[in-house]
Amino acid sequence: MRVVTRDVHDRFDQAVTEIAAQHHGLFAAAHLELLGIGEHERRHRVRTGRWIEIHQRVYRVAGSPVTWRSDVLAACWARGARAVASFRSAAALHGLPGSTEQVVEITCPRWRRARHDGLLVHEARALPERDVTIVDAIPVTTVERTIFDLCSVCGNNTIDFAIDNALRRELASFETLTAVLQRLGHRGVKGTRLLRSLLAARDPLRAPTDSEREAMLIDVLRANGLPEAVRQFVIRDEQGIFVGRVDVAYPDQRIAMEYDSYQEHVGKQQLVRDSRRRNAISALGWTVLVATAEDVRLGSAQAFVSAVRRARRS
Repeated sequence: MRVVTRDVHDRFDQAVTEIAAQHHGLFAAAHLELLGIGEHERRHRVRTGRWIEIHQRVYRVAGSPVTWRSDVLAACWARGARAVASFRSAAALHGLPGSTEQVVEITCPRWRRARHDGLLVHEARALPERDVTIVDAIPVTTVERTIFDLCSVCGNNTIDFAIDNALRRELASFETLTAVLQRLGHRGVKGTRLLRSLLAARDPLRAPTDSEREAMLIDVLRANGLPEAVRQFVIRDEQGIFVGRVDVAYPDQRIAMEYDSYQEHVGKQQLVRDSRRRNAISALGWTVLVATAEDVRLGSAQAFVSAVRRARRS
């Protein structure tokens, strides 16, 4: 039997504690092997309660707090290098709608049972490296892959909000989400149709027609109890000279409302023309309110509707 001095014991414990401090109080048998800590030392520390075995070959330093994140990391390590947090657990780590910390959800090649002890396991024959990242020392599916996976377990509104959240925080782009859909979305794959429809509805390369813009704005106004607005209203100056045409308007109150497409795809010249036209309309005493793609979705229209109501009151 190898004789280990007290000084060596202390160095072992310090090294393991440093590793655990970076991994939510956890360490794995692989860490012990790298440090040269043998089976005798491991068993002694488990027997004396200094280390707690929570899964096969996965341990917690005694006294370390048990958290949802430590449970997620422990589940990933218990299944091996190819296991990652996914679906609603991944959404929680990324801070996306559709998340929950009521269960630990991971994806890995194989598991004996799909669900046990608060653990929900999704089996995947292969999870490409491009779909995996690290968040707070935990292996997790990327934002794009997480949103794709959520489409099979969450509803339309939740996914729509998750896409908004990811785009607003610049965690993903329309292009990267489309790329994941093209790579993973196939006939018969659950969630493919939902993500395809939601991305198609906000395609930045497709500017809505006049009638579509009007319909979107009118729907938002109606849904929030506002009066019917006039479509395609022509605004003229005091001499009757044409100044501009707006999508919808409340002429009696001089309120003009327009839908604004993704300007980065429209071009600088169009942006300049729109700005000049709106400035000219404003100079005539009109209030010009601009709605974006997010504003015309009924679940996200509060800010735009509030602006319309304030304009009507004033």
